[in-house]
Amino acid sequence: MKRIVFLSGKGGTGKTSLAGAFARLLDRKILADCDVDAANLHLLFAAKVREQGTYSGAQIAVKDVNLCISCGACQPVCRFRAIDGSYEIDPFMCEGCGTCVTVCPTGALSLHPTESGQWYTADTPQGPLAGAELYPGEETSGKLVTVVKKHADQLAASSEQDISFQIIDGAPGIGCPVIASISGADAAVLVTEPTVSGRHDLDRILGVLRHFKVPAFLVINKADLCIEMSKALEDHARESSVRLLGRIPYDRLVPQHLLKRRSPVDDPDSPAGLAMRTVFTRFLEAVR
Repeated sequence: MKRIVFLSGKGGTGKTSLAGAFARLLDRKILADCDVDAANLHLLFAAKVREQGTYSGAQIAVKDVNLCISCGACQPVCRFRAIDGSYEIDPFMCEGCGTCVTVCPTGALSLHPTESGQWYTADTPQGPLAGAELYPGEETSGKLVTVVKKHADQLAASSEQDISFQIIDGAPGIGCPVIASISGADAAVLVTEPTVSGRHDLDRILGVLRHFKVPAFLVINKADLCIEMSKALEDHARESSVRLLGRIPYDRLVPQHLLKRRSPVDDPDSPAGLAMRTVFTRFLEAVR
């Protein structure tokens, strides 16, 4: 099974739309939405949840009032100012470092896991999907991505089909969820736009992929919005030994298809859909 991750330097470049197009065109695949801070692949495919559970990725300090003697040893060592003058702990300020637990002379403080999000597996018209949603303000998104990938592997192992591909919709940027998404990936499809910031963001994500030695392929979305910048991106990809899979033109029909939970590749009159099919064909030629 080949693991293909779709990435972009920032959000809104069309990464999920292209991942959805690949999912529509591929047979024997498993889907994984690893953009746990803003998951939306399930919306595109009208997913029906099969199984779900809670995710605890962090811990916070909790006080046992029966053991606390209000000695004050905990407050000065809390660098996050989560303990007030009455030695009460603010759960929103606590980072779960455990320093207060260490210095407490009576054992009144202990670390307890907190519910940080939810994971789920679901059925979609395009195949099984593993995903998750991190609660607003919570951290450890990289750990939750690892949970999603574990469930995606389990879906593949339990499938009656011989799974050929795992389609991973990664998070934008270069942070922890992206690094967790590309772990174990066989290839990365990068989606960018013909803008100055698009070029900058492309360089950042390419640096991450080079570090982890993951082969990269480039797709320029809305390429006709700035022909000059698209040409500069193509030249930059060539200099960086990154294969260009294709250019997707700006297409007003795309939002209409997505609202109807359809992929543009299903519409023979969609210029973007036709370009996505070309990108897909070139990618298969490159990885097979």
